[in-house]
Amino acid sequence: MNTPRAEQAKHGESGWSAKIPRHIAIIMDGNGRWAEAQGLMRFEGHRRGVETVRTITEECNRLGIEQLTLYCLSSENWKRPQEELDFLMTLLSEYLLSERATLVKYGLRFSVIGDRGRLPPDIQQLIRENERLCRDHQGTRLCLAINYGARGEIVDAAKRIAQEVASGDLLIDDIDERVFADRLYTAGMPDPDLLIRTSGEMRISNYLLWQISYSELFVVEKKWPEFTEADLHLAIAEYGKRERRFGGLSEKRGV
Repeated sequence: MNTPRAEQAKHGESGWSAKIPRHIAIIMDGNGRWAEAQGLMRFEGHRRGVETVRTITEECNRLGIEQLTLYCLSSENWKRPQEELDFLMTLLSEYLLSERATLVKYGLRFSVIGDRGRLPPDIQQLIRENERLCRDHQGTRLCLAINYGARGEIVDAAKRIAQEVASGDLLIDDIDERVFADRLYTAGMPDPDLLIRTSGEMRISNYLLWQISYSELFVVEKKWPEFTEADLHLAIAEYGKRERRFGGLSEKRGV
């Protein structure tokens, strides 16, 4: 069900009359390759990518999207050169601090999914402070996937369930999809309606494997630093044309 903000956006200045996704997830790919193609250091690609994050977040809020989840750092990204990792941590710290004004200005909610234990203590503190600051906001939920891997998330959920069964707090016969979903990092969040991937890569990259079971996929050739509000509009318009069956029959054709 669309929120009132989304219903208003459907017929707003963007000019479309289409279904608006409640939750958009994005794999932000191609920062480094964009920089290299411009003759720049890879670091500059990440910095430009942060500017795109700001632009797309503000546009999602304007359009009435309930949640935007961005794949910022995967659990596999720790294999990158230490110099690049150090820069990414510095950039993340700067972003978490500098974006507070934006979070407040637009009334954005803020959350992070992933294993925070490996993150530097100062970043963990910034995350907690931003979550506290935005606790009562009513705008778009900006959810950052940081040190996130879907397989690890599923394993963690399985461990939690096993512990609850062992302690007698949960019966094996009571375990179903809802119980499992409630033990994931995304507990309480809607599943993504639309998954966007930039840079033309045709893979999921261990991202929200449980949650995107019925998501619509949209892949764009542009690298993340090149992604614009117009590209977001195109993805949403394409989403609006698709018929979502969730394994059932088509309402239009009965097939």
